[in-house]
Amino acid sequence: MAQVEATTERVIAADAEAVFDALADYTGTRAKLLPEHFSEYEVREGGDGQGTLVHWKLQATSKRIRDCLLEVSEPTDGELVEKDRNSSMVTTWRVTPAGEGSSRVVVSSVWNGASGIGGFFERTFAPKGLGRIYDLVLAKLATEVEKQPQG
Repeated sequence: MAQVEATTERVIAADAEAVFDALADYTGTRAKLLPEHFSEYEVREGGDGQGTLVHWKLQATSKRIRDCLLEVSEPTDGELVEKDRNSSMVTTWRVTPAGEGSSRVVVSSVWNGASGIGGFFERTFAPKGLGRIYDLVLAKLATEVEKQPQG
């Protein structure tokens, strides 16, 4: 089994702290950021960063739906890690300052891919597909935090 990784990033015109707080707000902001690929969103424990347990279904393709139950941790400042209890998938969100009033958000998911021909197609196409989904999330994140007054 080979590891599969999907990574995308975006510079957002908002302070890193405001961006991180929006991402970590699973009871409020996070649900607004999810495109139509996500369904059945539910916060089961916590709701603000570390200690949150959140559920959703992710429809990556017309045939592939992942039932995700994610444990959230904050191993370092500016980093949210979502570990899926239902699979090997781990998604890391890193928010770092990127100049005056801006921040860089990098989101990366890693999981153990299938073997054989299915694994070949997964390694070939899944990173691009998941990257496109995360691009949509990051665009909504930018819209959400850039409209808020900085202070």
